[in-house]
Amino acid sequence: MEGKIIVISSGKGGVGKTTATASIGAALAMDGKKVAVVDMDIGLRNLDVVLGLENRIVFNIVDVARGKCKLQQAAIKARRLENLFLIPASQSDNKDALTPDDMIRISKELRKSFDFILMDCPAGIERGFENAVAAAEEALVICTPEVSSIRDADRVIGLLFSKQIPPKLVINRIIPAMVERGDMLSYQDVVDVLSIDLVGLVEVDDNVVVATNSGTPLVLQKDSKAGQAFKRIAMRLNGQPDLPIEVPGATKSFWKRIGSKIGFGK
Repeated sequence: MEGKIIVISSGKGGVGKTTATASIGAALAMDGKKVAVVDMDIGLRNLDVVLGLENRIVFNIVDVARGKCKLQQAAIKARRLENLFLIPASQSDNKDALTPDDMIRISKELRKSFDFILMDCPAGIERGFENAVAAAEEALVICTPEVSSIRDADRVIGLLFSKQIPPKLVINRIIPAMVERGDMLSYQDVVDVLSIDLVGLVEVDDNVVVATNSGTPLVLQKDSKAGQAFKRIAMRLNGQPDLPIEVPGATKSFWKRIGSKIGFGK
């Protein structure tokens, strides 16, 4: 059975695509799947830093495309997970160094060796996007509850449908207290606008910064709410689509809870 290729996209930069790619990839690897995470952001790679592998890069995906090395030589095994491998981007080339045809060819090889291949798509909808989606069968669209992020996600969803790649939605960086106050859009608001299947809700989490700076996958931190959410997303992708989605909820203050019991603070 050949591996499945999933592109992780957003349109807008800075919404947490790379953290999502690393976290979901690590969670799938923890579940016994052999996983490749592929950094498609040619010229501005970051996935290697998130995984703490920046000092182990010898070859990259452009080298594979140009025949300078074999795919196995470019694949770097994660430090803490046996089944997780990184195919890094090149820092010295631009996005024109790869073509969609290159990615279709490389993807055929990846499918033979891995159960899941996660493509970390660069921001924008130009060549980098075209390369990342070239061989994808499914897509995860990462979106935050902000109008600019939702608008860009909507544009990307339209492009994915035009390429017959079914997208699913992950809403990232939810701040429950702001949602409760009406200062942030609720997940229902976002789903209503984008009208695609929801696969996960991820609460904002300081552990993301800790994980990135230490090069430790977020899902290995037991006290990380975001890490747990990404684990559940991975489970849904890996044969448990009906797993309930947990909605991040603000913890009411002591006085608000007491007030609710006696009829105040509602």
